[in-house]
Amino acid sequence: MPETTTDTTAGAADEIVITDAAALAAIEHAADRAHRGSVWLTAQRNSRSQRVGRYVQESVAHPAKMLPEIVRHAIAQYTAPGDLVVDPMCGIGTTLVEAMHLGRRAVGTEYEARWTTLAEANIALAHSQYAPGDAQVFNADARAILSAVPSEIHGTAALVITSPPYGASLHGQVKPTAETGQSGVQKFDYRYSTDKGNLAHVKVSELIDGFAKILSGCRELLRPGGVVVITTRPWREHGELVDLPGEVVAAGVRAGLEPIERCVALLGGIRDGQFIARPSFFQLSNIRKEREAGQLQAVITHEDVIVLRRPLAAATTDREPCADDCCPRSGDSAAESAADAGDHLAGPDCE
Repeated sequence: MPETTTDTTAGAADEIVITDAAALAAIEHAADRAHRGSVWLTAQRNSRSQRVGRYVQESVAHPAKMLPEIVRHAIAQYTAPGDLVVDPMCGIGTTLVEAMHLGRRAVGTEYEARWTTLAEANIALAHSQYAPGDAQVFNADARAILSAVPSEIHGTAALVITSPPYGASLHGQVKPTAETGQSGVQKFDYRYSTDKGNLAHVKVSELIDGFAKILSGCRELLRPGGVVVITTRPWREHGELVDLPGEVVAAGVRAGLEPIERCVALLGGIRDGQFIARPSFFQLSNIRKEREAGQLQAVITHEDVIVLRRPLAAATTDREPCADDCCPRSGDSAAESAADAGDHLAGPDCE
């Protein structure tokens, strides 16, 4: 899911410390449960720190990069060394690079040629650092992923990691007057596509249809029991809340996948009993304006993590999606898994 990249600018200095007792108690409870899989501590370090040394400098230009710790957590939890990991909209190659460093094989597709070139550069950098895994990236539309990737990998992937786009432009980065000499804050690197064929340019209903098509292709790339991890979050459009996580679950079911977990990936750190939020410059500015206008809104502090799987065939695996009793176990019948998944998605103890 898109991650704002303002941590390399003046805006990164804006951190919010939560001290409300009730909020802290809820966060601490979530942290206590993190080892059980439903809350992922993925932002103890900011995004710049997570990327240092592993990505070419030009990668910062992409305004919608997934946090490397989210990728690492998903790969460690759902795969073993040597497994195949797929990212159908891989951007500058975060999933591919992290998979390589964890000893996995990875394949990605990316619609935009600019980001494909950067993904190739990042793969080359990982090779130069003797990463034990390997990766390939193809400049292609993820809606046709089956024809874009080698046919011999169809039905072999252990994990797909992806996130739906939120639009052609995002918050991006900012430079203050002290840097530019111009009045006010200057915005840059906030657009990742100008191609109208990109899903980022379509309305929500078309986006979900296109994403369901991508998931259908990914289902055929997965081995039986293979997992799809999708990071997403709701947003507001003309004041109305768009429940993108709910739409993603529905798109996955349409694509023939089974929901098995719904988790939270934190976008802030926990330090000395406090939660440290890391909003972007524009996110913080927009929230302040909304509050001044009487609209009660808060900064975004987590990503929803939707976990689905390709239905199991006769062969089963001993891996359990998480340690919560409400999660479906590998080997359950498809009907039992679907029923358990529904309970898990709605269960307050799991989020």
